[in-house]
Amino acid sequence: MKLRKPPVNSLSLELLTELVISLEKLENDKSFQGVIITSDSPGIFSAGLDLMEMCGRDPAHYAEYWKAMQELWLRLYLSHLVLICAVNGVSPAGGCLLALSCDYRILADNPKYTIGLNETQLGIVAPFWFADTLVNTIGHRAAERALQLGLLFPPAEALQVGIVDQVVPEDQVQSTARSVMAQWLAVPDHARQLTKNLMRKATADRLLKQRDADIQNFVSFISRDSIQKSLHVYIEKLQKKKG
Repeated sequence: MKLRKPPVNSLSLELLTELVISLEKLENDKSFQGVIITSDSPGIFSAGLDLMEMCGRDPAHYAEYWKAMQELWLRLYLSHLVLICAVNGVSPAGGCLLALSCDYRILADNPKYTIGLNETQLGIVAPFWFADTLVNTIGHRAAERALQLGLLFPPAEALQVGIVDQVVPEDQVQSTARSVMAQWLAVPDHARQLTKNLMRKATADRLLKQRDADIQNFVSFISRDSIQKSLHVYIEKLQKKKG
């Protein structure tokens, strides 16, 4: 499954919805047991949440957008499929969450390809379920430091801290993903699925029990004048860079 939303694969409402529908189709087709998720955009896996969906819109839109983000995470995190993430570009914030939600992560060895939950650098706060997913991957202390500082890790550091499982030369990312997939598919599927659910259910349940409250928190936070101002400034910066 290749992300193809030029230029940076930002997670727009449309892309979130398409990803959920595609995963659902694959899960319902018994001939599929695993999916390799990667990017079709050179040098960029996914830039994360689409700031245009979070800026200058009405509360109903923010609520719809956040519900779609929750839905994608739940769909990925609890998927009975084996999900291997072939990270072939930069992967900040929501892009990192996408990768963290998979079962195994392979990162291309390019110092420009950083990965991490850098929300604090944008003046926003990573939701508790983003944080939980990171804690489950790299442990509490490393996650606490990474989240507060909004760290983006280059490949060697990402491997050392455990955000990714393997770093390989850029031209070997896809072939490595296929060989790792074969390894995972060699395990009796029923036992693997039950084990995955056992390990992940409590984390997913924490969001499922308070989805509406989480949406309300997001809407009230993102609607604040100070946050809207920060987002505007950041978007302008990005547009100047493009210019």
